[in-house]
Amino acid sequence: MISNKTMKNFLAFLLLLSSAFTGLVSCMGYGAMDEEDFEIGGSLPGDGLFITNEGNFMYGNASLSYYIPSEKRVENEIFIRANGMNLGDVAQSMVIRDGLGYIVVNNSGVIFVIDIKTLKLVGSITGFTSPRYIHFLSDTKAYVTNLWDSRITIINPKTFQITGHIAVDGHQSTEQMVQYDKYVFTNCWSYDNKILVIDTEQDKLVDSIQVGIQPTSLAIDKHNKIWTITDGGYEGGPYGHTAPSLYRIDAQSRTVEKEFTFAFGDWPSEVTLNGSRDTLYFINKSIWRMDVTEEVFPPQPFLPYKGTLYHGLTVDPRTSEVYVADAIDYVQPGVVYRYDAQAGLLDNFRVGITPGAFCFK
Repeated sequence: MISNKTMKNFLAFLLLLSSAFTGLVSCMGYGAMDEEDFEIGGSLPGDGLFITNEGNFMYGNASLSYYIPSEKRVENEIFIRANGMNLGDVAQSMVIRDGLGYIVVNNSGVIFVIDIKTLKLVGSITGFTSPRYIHFLSDTKAYVTNLWDSRITIINPKTFQITGHIAVDGHQSTEQMVQYDKYVFTNCWSYDNKILVIDTEQDKLVDSIQVGIQPTSLAIDKHNKIWTITDGGYEGGPYGHTAPSLYRIDAQSRTVEKEFTFAFGDWPSEVTLNGSRDTLYFINKSIWRMDVTEEVFPPQPFLPYKGTLYHGLTVDPRTSEVYVADAIDYVQPGVVYRYDAQAGLLDNFRVGITPGAFCFK
């Protein structure tokens, strides 16, 4: 089973198969390009935001965008423009560490590593089945989760090599990661209902926490409470179908403290926190916001649903500005909306096809 984001991309792929040949050419028209010289902090201001655009599943048209809030300016297709080569198939996530950007390209099974100043490729990590997210433990050790592999991959970010694996007892997929003390927590999305606990000293699965069907994302707040949201599966699905829920889990005791239940038919996703980690945001058609200490679900959304197809969400840790990615129809270039902390619209701009994840520089 594919992830909720990739599943939506796959549906878009089926739609595209029935489109005209000219549309097919426009989606696959990627060849060698002349390289451009970039200098983030020079020609491009350094205070910016990277956006990974998934593209269409199986079409190899993922892309990378860079937005400069101070100028309200976006530069699209910056990976192919800087390197003369395409990013690949389904750009899933990106993390920055020590001046390098690690871009996880899920269906291509590769992590590209770029210099954050020049955007030039400095290396790549291969050998994955379906990489999803990276979590750094040190300069020489990081975990990579996988969608189609019942193992977490251990890599050395310095050498760009795979150094080992962690078996996860037959769980089909692992997704986002958060850390408390020496333990990394990761959610199992595909046909699953577990949050797994990994001992990073032993590189071993040591515990699991049961939640609802298909937890989609993770965040850990200032009180060391882990938040996850479940989509509940789907009607007729082989793993069952329940109402989706938002969960608050105590990281130390590994117990569920609170469950907020949604209605059948809802499809919540993308739990994320502000910079001070005291305010939670998530998508459920609308964009919702709540204090992490709340015991009652908020009566009104932060941003009401307006027929948009919200697909990605982040909060600037410095300004508390909210960025929301609208995939529109998973075929045309998407739009990112930028709001202040009072839900006032500050800007909107076009990016690549299916914008899904963000990475602040």
